[in-house]
Amino acid sequence: MKAMTVGEPEIREAVTMKEAIDAVRHAFVDLAGGEFEMPTRTALRDGQFLVMSAHHRSTASAMFKTLSLNFERKPAITGTVTWSETGRLDHLIADAGTVTALRTGAVVGVATDLLAPPEAGRLTLIGAGGQAPDQVRAVHAVRPLRQLTVVDAALDRAQALVESLAPELPGVELLTSTDAGSAVREAEIVCCATNATSPLFPESALPAQVHVNAIGAYRPTMRELPDALLAGSTVVVDELDAILEESGEIIHALEAGAITRDALTELGAALTAPTADFGKRTVFKSVGVAVQDWAIARLLADKFLA
Repeated sequence: MKAMTVGEPEIREAVTMKEAIDAVRHAFVDLAGGEFEMPTRTALRDGQFLVMSAHHRSTASAMFKTLSLNFERKPAITGTVTWSETGRLDHLIADAGTVTALRTGAVVGVATDLLAPPEAGRLTLIGAGGQAPDQVRAVHAVRPLRQLTVVDAALDRAQALVESLAPELPGVELLTSTDAGSAVREAEIVCCATNATSPLFPESALPAQVHVNAIGAYRPTMRELPDALLAGSTVVVDELDAILEESGEIIHALEAGAITRDALTELGAALTAPTADFGKRTVFKSVGVAVQDWAIARLLADKFLA
């Protein structure tokens, strides 16, 4: 028996964003089908330490992730993802920060592919931190971009991000801003990847048709989206129990009476439902669930433990 340890370079070389999106999509379909045993994650010190696990029944495989978060350091996320399977003696240990960024991007790719108009190509990304690059890569993988605007309170950080992504986005118009309200006015897709505790923009700043992804707020004390946006949109969430416990946006909107629980659709159910008209405004809210990590870990295990 041995443990294979893989870091960021190996993970990035082994798994493409398209592969990650496909794997996460299949995982959410399996989640909707009852294939997973997935406890709600354990959060300590108001989310600074997280423990997540998922067991996939049909493959008898399991993933365990432990990590710590500190937005004052780089990288902000450190920890490990461990994969094991009853049919294999070897197990895999992967860098949690890289897996988290990749799987968070991938689920946004899944949701954007499902909910955004086919012709959408103008993306506004709010937040230029560690999760930001994979948000852009995932959206670009399912909706080829014509324009990218990166918004951050620190303009130099936004500029550094677009410069780093430029080689991956030939022909895409690259813009930066410090004003989220102005930057979303003509967006067709918006991605929010911040640690904000109050809405990033007013609902009135958005165009009549837009798809919004929000992945930054993962605790009840955090919010990126206004109640009015949730009230006037089709809202898809990663997993209802996790959202009701951890999503500040959803908790606030429910308590304010802006939405009801019946207005929330889980991603797995949306993926397996008959083709539906989701309306002109759609929102995907994710706090991150363990099946996403399982999906990436399985890809890595298949590549490194074959």
